Amino acid sequence: MWNRSAWIDSESGPHQSSKHSANIEGIARFNLKHTLEAQVPQEPETLPQNNLFNSANDATHRSKVTVIGSGNWGSVAAKLIASNTLRLSSFHDEVRMWVYEETLPSGEKLTDVINRTNENVKYLPGIKLGKNVVADPDLENAVKDSNMLVFVTPHQFMEGICKRLVGKIRSDAEAISLVKGMEVKMEGPCMISSLISQQLGINCSVLMGANIANEIAVEKFSEATVGYRHNKEVAERWVQLFYTPYFIVTAAQDVEGVELCGTLKNVVALAAGFVDGLEMGNNTKAAIMRLGLREMKAFSKLLFPSVKDSTFFESCGVADLITTCLGGRNRKVAEAYARNGGKRSFDELEAEMLQGQKLQGVSTASEVYEVLSHRGWLELFPLFSTVHEISTGLLPPSAIVEYSEKLPRLYLEKIVIVDF
Repeated sequence: MWNRSAWIDSESGPHQSSKHSANIEGIARFNLKHTLEAQVPQEPETLPQNNLFNSANDATHRSKVTVIGSGNWGSVAAKLIASNTLRLSSFHDEVRMWVYEETLPSGEKLTDVINRTNENVKYLPGIKLGKNVVADPDLENAVKDSNMLVFVTPHQFMEGICKRLVGKIRSDAEAISLVKGMEVKMEGPCMISSLISQQLGINCSVLMGANIANEIAVEKFSEATVGYRHNKEVAERWVQLFYTPYFIVTAAQDVEGVELCGTLKNVVALAAGFVDGLEMGNNTKAAIMRLGLREMKAFSKLLFPSVKDSTFFESCGVADLITTCLGGRNRKVAEAYARNGGKRSFDELEAEMLQGQKLQGVSTASEVYEVLSHRGWLELFPLFSTVHEISTGLLPPSAIVEYSEKLPRLYLEKIVIVDF
């Protein structure tokens, strides 16, 4: 039986054996063998009698999965999931993937091309998704009969998608969000997982991590973190669904912490991109990343005091921040923005550089700024505030380091309140 303790509540730390050396070349194999017993997670031998998956071999009890989204990351998620639904008897083989229909330059519909070639030629060219992935442009049809819903679309579209799904999904459905962002409402900020739960009346976990989609697509070693609320059995199913020998998934009982890490790091990535565009060097970039992590932690804890410190040391935290500040799309476009002196808008650069993919950092920075302004926290978060003001043209890109003159006084005065 798979040892759940190796991944559940991952802040407890890995179990390692001292008789193995941790040479650089063998680190991945070492962790895989000794932390996860060199096994792809298998189905548990026994589960509670009232568990949905108790009769895994009975087709009526097998879980059916739909991926809601078909961009770069959505296509990679479908690939990961499809490999596991074929392997594990507790899942239906077929994985539905909802596609926002587009007409390609050839005149063909994107859905038709995906189903004919088994490849998302627009957002993940050259990668086979798995013969059991079926693209579907009809959202309601795509989710019909599915009890495991994987949301992976730009966050600005999530509210509209959820409204379309009200009353259209199974009553026993579970969701997981791979979406990085949040909604700002009159009553305050609403995380995407909460939006899904509130609008659809279902439990929603999250999956975040240092995950550049194109690297995972070619099966380079990566990690991710599942954030869950209460039910470890549900978390276990999500880990099983995503885990592969090259994509290691752990779980932490901290939905808000995991989700905020994945959301806020895109704001810091914009700052890192400004630094790169101005050629300020690695020391400056490292300082910006450190200060960004500090503000991520403070902001998260002010919104949700239950957020755990240990979450920031998981893949969803510092690892994702590093990856995004070095190689993500937000950093890339922010660099171009700074090189052009802020004279070309982010919308223009996004359309030119991302081939239909969406930036998350600019809209997230705006949403964070709205929260800070409404609650009187602007002075507590000079980096977040400055990133938004640069992104909207209120400040030049060079202001990304000028704000730092305020830091010593602000941090000393407010440290007790913010608890950095």
